[in-house]
Amino acid sequence: MMSDFYLQKGELERALILLALLVTSCKADIARNDDGSLTVKTEITQEQLQEVITSAIADPLVKDLIVSLQSGYVLVSGERQRLNDAGRTDILSFRLDLSISNGQPTATISNAQLDGVAIEQNRVDNWNQTIANRLSNFGGRSENAILQTIGITTESVTMTWSVTR
Repeated sequence: MMSDFYLQKGELERALILLALLVTSCKADIARNDDGSLTVKTEITQEQLQEVITSAIADPLVKDLIVSLQSGYVLVSGERQRLNDAGRTDILSFRLDLSISNGQPTATISNAQLDGVAIEQNRVDNWNQTIANRLSNFGGRSENAILQTIGITTESVTMTWSVTR
């Protein structure tokens, strides 16, 4: 009887992870391991990452954000309308590196500038945290999902998660 409960609980968790992956609309390959855990490989397109970054910046004055996937990192640029002069824009640019800390994705923005002037560090720190949190959603947001690898190519961002019961 008790083993049935654990099986149902494990199946429910897997179903929730699959549902989360469907909601995020990313491509996912799922494999069951010999120990009953799952290996979930998610692939995020340039467009999906652009949506993550745009929503993390959350600035209605930022327009035409462009995310360019490079081998190992991401370049981001866009225009920001001036608050007191909507006819003028400034150029926003930064580099984004993705890594892993304690089994979760981390985002590190460097060289963040608005028309050549450094953007305040507290704003950049907020963007880093928000991007990392949103990338965690691609792993199903399960406390049992541990990010194993993250890679950036010119085509996509791939993350491999280990999900235990």
